[in-house]
Amino acid sequence: MKILLPPSETKHPGGSGAPLAVDELELPSLAGERHAVIDALVDLAADEEAARKVLGLSPRQAGDVEHNRMLRSAATMPAADRYTGVLYDALDAGSLSAASRRWLGAHVWIHSAPFGPVGALDAIPAYRLSAGTSLPGVQALRRHWAQATTSAIAEESPSFVLDLRSEAYVALGPVPASVPSTYVRVVTPHGRALNHFNKKSKGLLVRALAEQRPRFGTLRGLRAWAAANGILFTDTDEEGVLELVVDE
Repeated sequence: MKILLPPSETKHPGGSGAPLAVDELELPSLAGERHAVIDALVDLAADEEAARKVLGLSPRQAGDVEHNRMLRSAATMPAADRYTGVLYDALDAGSLSAASRRWLGAHVWIHSAPFGPVGALDAIPAYRLSAGTSLPGVQALRRHWAQATTSAIAEESPSFVLDLRSEAYVALGPVPASVPSTYVRVVTPHGRALNHFNKKSKGLLVRALAEQRPRFGTLRGLRAWAAANGILFTDTDEEGVLELVVDE
C-alpha cells in the first residue's frame, strides 16, 4: 500500500543532510521533470523582484526566493520533517519511533510541486512553489507533471493507493486506472466538508497507521483496520471516493 499526502506551504528551514540528490529520490523515472523544475526555480531566483511576483510573495518573504536559489546546494532533511502546518503537526513524524518512521518511508509519498511525489524519508531542501504557480521556463505544472507522474506510479505498481491529497495535487499526477485507489474526503457526521479538521484528521490517520504498522494492501484491509480502531469511513455515490467522518 502507498499513501499519497499533499505538501504544505510552510516548512522548517535548514537541515543537516547533504544537498539534494535528485537521482536518489523515490520514483526515479521523474528525474527529468524534477531537474527541469529545479532549474527553472533557480533561474527565476536570480531576479528577486521577478521571483516574488511569480511566486506571489511580499518583500518580507524574500527568504523564500533565496531558498529556491539554493535548491541544489542547501542542506536537506526528510520530507516528513521538512513540512509544517496542520497536517504535519498532527502527523508529528519527528516523535515517531524508528520502526514507525521506517513504515512512513516504505508507505508514504508526499507530492511536492518541484519534485513530484517523494518518499516520506527522502531528503529535500526548503523551497517555495505551489501547484498553481505558472513558472517561467516550463509548461504549466499540471501538464508538466500529470502524465509523467501517473506513469511513474503505474511503474511502481502498488497494490493499493490511499489518496489523501488536495485536488490541486491530484491534478499534478492522477493515480492510474490500473492501480486500485481510494480518494478520501473529510466530513462531519452531517456531511459538511471541513478545512482545518480535514488536514488534522489526515495527519492523525497517517500517524495511527505508522504507529500500528498494519499489514494490508487493499481497501478492504484498510476498512477493517479502521473499524477496529474506531475510525469511520463511509461510502459515497462517487466511485473510488470515501468520506472520513470526524467531529469538529
